[in-house]
Amino acid sequence: MQRRGLMALLLTILSATQGPVTAQTQIANADWEGEWLAEGTLFRIGVTADNGLLKITQIESMGQIWSSGDGKIDGNIARVEVEYAGATGVIRAELLDAKTAVLSAASCQPEFMVVCALSQGRQAIFRKVAGQAASDSNN
Repeated sequence: MQRRGLMALLLTILSATQGPVTAQTQIANADWEGEWLAEGTLFRIGVTADNGLLKITQIESMGQIWSSGDGKIDGNIARVEVEYAGATGVIRAELLDAKTAVLSAASCQPEFMVVCALSQGRQAIFRKVAGQAASDSNN
């Protein structure tokens, strides 16, 4: 499966971003779908949503090798298990609107791993750059 590296990218991006961002908005499952670009990077993922499950595919991982399981969607929040470089964790994604998401590491183990230490208290902004049809073409 193409699902390794979200943690690496997230941790890299999180180390370069600041303070929390949140929003309360009504989000449809279809709002999750499309191609998402991590702000300030080339890292890009494809996302599809179906019956409360989120599936992530690699588009541009900047050379990072990572894996992820299916995420679970609850309104405007999704949680996805990821593995990168011997660390495992859960990425929490919050849709602020149909074109903006904020990602953070909800957990990361083992805590002594540098990637886990660097991700604590950090967030990354992802912007939707293409709709679902473009995302499907990359699978």
